[in-house]
Amino acid sequence: MRALAVVLAAIWLIPLAWALDTALKPESETTRIPVSWFADGMSLDAFGRVFADGDVLAWLGNSLLVGIAVTALTVAVTSLAAYGLSRTWFRGRSVVLALLIAGILVPPQVLIVPLFAEMVGLGLADTYWALILPQVVLPAMVYVLKKFFDGVPRELEEAAVVDGAGRLRVYWSLMLPLARPALAAVAIFTFVTTWNNFLWPFVAVSDPHLMTFPVGLATVQSSYGVRYAQVLAAALLGGLPLVALFLAFQRQLVTAIKG
Repeated sequence: MRALAVVLAAIWLIPLAWALDTALKPESETTRIPVSWFADGMSLDAFGRVFADGDVLAWLGNSLLVGIAVTALTVAVTSLAAYGLSRTWFRGRSVVLALLIAGILVPPQVLIVPLFAEMVGLGLADTYWALILPQVVLPAMVYVLKKFFDGVPRELEEAAVVDGAGRLRVYWSLMLPLARPALAAVAIFTFVTTWNNFLWPFVAVSDPHLMTFPVGLATVQSSYGVRYAQVLAAALLGGLPLVALFLAFQRQLVTAIKG
């Protein structure tokens, strides 16, 4: 089992190592045949050119702002919806659950045209709201949290109600602390999905000052041609926040996967 883990780690690390090696090469060496791992004159020049040719810091800032906003809103709304579906019985509950499952099955690309028309109708096109609101609430995350809340013993909730706690107090003081690992997993998944999303930010905004990192990276490639060292240097810079996020919350993520 350990040997298999080592093999899988190598399969994942080799492309990453190749990307770093290419980013450190002079541009003329990136297309040289035969291919070699190392070249003369390895430097950080490609990283410097990425900052010079594009507004990288602004793109990273936009991605960070949109990612944090979408994650916070998604965790708040999905946890409330999941708690309501798990602990509240009402007419039409089965229909809501069926629609939730259907929402998981619908590809996000199908909704791009109606969502864009809605943003234009509301006057939110080319704003941060156009980037944030359509990405809030993932049906799959509602389902994940609902299943977690279903597993919480009802005796704990009943004891809190006997002590005088209302539903919101039970949700805030009992359910959320118990669901902390699941909430961390939902937050990480949502942030990573939002950070890597290219299609919706590309459609929603045309203002260069509002571009997220994936959209900005695409514009640099189209404007300056395919420069492999710079493209991979930019890609590595864009992946750093995700690595830092995983390292910061890896314990909660592992706990959520095991639990």
